Formats: sequence, C-alpha cells, structure tokens
Amino acid sequence: MDAETRACEGLCGSGVSTCSQGYWSECRIPSVETPCSGPCGAGVQTCENGVMGACVIPVMQRECSSVCGSGHESCINGEWGPCDAPLPKPPVLHTKIRDFHAGQADFELPRAPNTIDAGMVERFLGKDHLPVYAGNPTTISTPSGKAGFDLWFHDTPGVNQARDYDLQLSDDPNTPGGFFFEDTTFFPIDGKLFGNEGRDHNYHFTLEAHTAFVYRGGEVFTFAGDDDFWVFVNNGLVIDLGGTHTSRTGRVNIDEVSGGLAMFVGQKYPLDLFFAERHTFSSNFIVHTTIADVGSCE
Repeated sequence: MDAETRACEGLCGSGVSTCSQGYWSECRIPSVETPCSGPCGAGVQTCENGVMGACVIPVMQRECSSVCGSGHESCINGEWGPCDAPLPKPPVLHTKIRDFHAGQADFELPRAPNTIDAGMVERFLGKDHLPVYAGNPTTISTPSGKAGFDLWFHDTPGVNQARDYDLQLSDDPNTPGGFFFEDTTFFPIDGKLFGNEGRDHNYHFTLEAHTAFVYRGGEVFTFAGDDDFWVFVNNGLVIDLGGTHTSRTGRVNIDEVSGGLAMFVGQKYPLDLFFAERHTFSSNFIVHTTIADVGSCE
C-alpha cells in the first residue's frame, strides 16, 4: 500500500509531507533556484532545506583604463576590485628655483597680520605662462607692487640667480593611484647660488613648475606649506595661498572646476604651480595628488 502524502508549504515553496507509522514527515521541498541581482550583475539564489542561500553571481569583468593604458577590473563577492591597467610611475616635477638676497623687496617682511593674501595674482596666467600681479596697487605682503613682484619669476641679473631642480614624488600608500611629496624642512638650495647669507638655511627663493596631464575625471591636488603658493589648471587659478603666512592648506578637485575652465575628459591640459619662500624660520612643501603626466608611463 502506497504511503499517504499531502501537499505542504515552506519557506522555499510547495512540497510534500509523507505519513509513515502514524506520523507526518517534515515538508520536503525540492531545491528552488530564483534569479537575483547585486552590484556585480545577475545571479541565482538557491533555497534548500528551508534556508534561502546567498545570491551567487558569476565573476564579472568590465573594461577600465589608466593614464598609461587599458585593463580590466573584476567584481567578486559584490565588490569591484582594482583595475589591472598599467599604472603611471610617480611623476617628477621639473622646477626652476630663483634665489634672492634677504634684503630684496618683498622678502623677510614682518608676518603681520599673518593671513592669506588672496587676490595677489590675476585669475589667469599671462601670455608668458606666469602669474600676473593684481595688487591695487599693492597687497598686504608685496609693498613693492608690480615692479617687485615681476622679479619673482623672471631671471634678473644682479637680483636673482636660478637653477633647475627636480622634485620627485612618491607613491602614496594611503591613496591608490596617488602620489605625494612631503618636506617640512624644504631648503633645496642651502649653500648654493647666493648662499645662506649667515643663516642656517637659504630661505629666500621662488620655485615654478610647468607640466601637463590628461584629464580623466576625479583628479585632486592638495598643497600645504608656507609662504606663497598658486596652482593654475588650464591657465586658470585654482589654489590661491598668497602671502607670508605660516603653513596653510589648499585643495582642488578638478571635476569641480572643469566646467568653468572649459575642460573635457580625455583632453590634455597644462598644470602650472608657483611657490615663494620669503620668510624665516620654517619652510614646508607638501603635495598630495592623483594627477599624473603621460610621461610618467615610460
């Protein structure tokens, strides 16, 4: 005689319970597979023995790229992993440093009121790709006005002496695809050019750097230091830390300024930075960025 059965329901759906020796068995429900989805795409979720399992999604891949080429990234366990495209090497900023005498106008002035002297330069670089003075006629920290400021980034015999200086950035362990340079005793020309002039360090100099990068989206640039510091992207001012101040920080997210600077993803744009160390006793130069020039792929 066949065992008596009856339909039953459980968490996984419909099944059958069997009566044997006067007792009904547990509801036996076949394994049921249902479609599901997650951050990685579509998959299958299996319900077995009354327990719904996790959504199982096959390993997915999608194309990705870096400034140095193309690659892929895989989605495993609901999370997209890193892109395996070739990464750029830490870039080198090729800079030019100009040394000045401590007695030069605008140098070794009292740090009062020790605030950011914003608006010292125009919003856009001049035709010579250098900052244009915007004082009215002078700002707080430049009593010599335009005539004195124009000497900062121009070779002027008898007033300044110049030399090239390579500033090597390093991989940032805290930021994937990021680079940094940190020096809280930034005195790159100690004992050189005009020398230290009786001080522990050569404090009175300016620095400029000109490079270019392919705008990919999401790039950031952060600087912390003293004294003056300006960053221009596509010839437009994006960080303004003018003045003989203590260490201050400026940061720009390129996405947030790209519209106003007529920038488009995939295009190459210039990046120019200018720095002045005009006052004893400290010199800080700290850069964190995810911007890399194409040359760093070599």
